[in-house]
Amino acid sequence: MNTETTGEPIRVLLVDDHTLFRKGLAELLEQRGAITVAGIAGSAEEALGLLADARPDVIITDLNMPPQGGLSLLRRLRTDGWNGPLLILTVSDDEEDLSAALQAGANGYLLKDMEPDDVVDAVQRAVRGETVVAPAMTLKLVNLLQGGNAASTKADTLKLLTAREHEILQQLSQGLSNKAIARVLDISHDTVKLHVKHILAKLNLTSRVEAAVFAVEQKAAEQGRRINS
Repeated sequence: MNTETTGEPIRVLLVDDHTLFRKGLAELLEQRGAITVAGIAGSAEEALGLLADARPDVIITDLNMPPQGGLSLLRRLRTDGWNGPLLILTVSDDEEDLSAALQAGANGYLLKDMEPDDVVDAVQRAVRGETVVAPAMTLKLVNLLQGGNAASTKADTLKLLTAREHEILQQLSQGLSNKAIARVLDISHDTVKLHVKHILAKLNLTSRVEAAVFAVEQKAAEQGRRINS
């Protein structure tokens, strides 16, 4: 179901072995209006048992849960034919965990210290088919994608950006959320969102993660040119 075209809230199944955290997250998500928590589970097995009744559009699961973790749940779901987006929500900012999650087919990797609005934004983008990664994990994603050696092939496209858009792109490359960028640049959250939208359109990118990766690649390439000149 395309929730954007039907206007219905996104149905989310939350999976976390910490009762207080999952209840708190459920309340925060419900308050945003665009999301309804269709089910709450404390383990992978419990989540599988709730799947038919919950009919989630997206599943958010912790990475490490006894006796089976989020990746085991993901593999079971895929084996059983569930193809919806699954987001990992964890305290781990380890690059190996990020790599394992993405290789297993997770549609996103979020951190538990993210702003609630950013989690909501990630859920909405995942439902649209995007892969979403916590801003703080952007540099580690670059390292995974480029093998530690970022390269530049699109430097000329940066000329399309305004001075303010360059500033915001730089902040994105540092892993800052829209709210954090707004505070740093002393502008409104909505203004940041609008600039990010323009940046993606001008650079022909589909997500803020891609924009951050692009910015880091450009910076690394520029540093390389200076060293070799």
